[in-house]
Amino acid sequence: MAWNTERTKALLLTAATEEFSEKGLAGARVDRIAAAAGVNKERIYQYFGKKDDLFDAVLAAELVRVMSEVPIEGHGAASIGEYAGRLFDRHTKGGALARLLFWEGLERGRNTVDRATRADHCAAKVDQIQKVLPGIDRTDAADLVLTIVTLCDGWTVLPQIDALLAGSAPDRADRRRAFIVRTATLVADDLLAEARLEKAPLEDSRS
Repeated sequence: MAWNTERTKALLLTAATEEFSEKGLAGARVDRIAAAAGVNKERIYQYFGKKDDLFDAVLAAELVRVMSEVPIEGHGAASIGEYAGRLFDRHTKGGALARLLFWEGLERGRNTVDRATRADHCAAKVDQIQKVLPGIDRTDAADLVLTIVTLCDGWTVLPQIDALLAGSAPDRADRRRAFIVRTATLVADDLLAEARLEKAPLEDSRS
């Protein structure tokens, strides 16, 4: 029977995603990943290279998955709040990406995998924010994306702080989601108001 290469790669990526998100790059072990996937660890080296390269592949796959599942769309401040809510929901259901990015930041600092491609993806996100909030400054749009990502990622990577500050009531996740949506909406609304104020003098000078 022919070896199903794509299926094997998928099994390894799934197992590696779990291992890296829990243990980080330094703490993860190739033999545990191979055992969880039910595959000989030599397949990892054959398909992905060394452990660092496998981590890169896992992170890249998660980034693409979340970007495609949670697009930034719509028009106006409420759409930004809605995006923040959907991103929070995505991380609540599967927080692997938040943890992977956390480990990457701790262990690699500014040395990101596939920097050019990821820079393009980030630029596309800022473009989407400016399309939803016409007229706002590009730097403000970038800060808004970063704020939303940080708030949503924090739910996954800082559960102990959340519990200490806010407790663990049954509706805790719903309350946190609502607060993030409210924050994103208010910031977006404020940025739109600033953009309108900056535009007004220019329009007056032309009239």
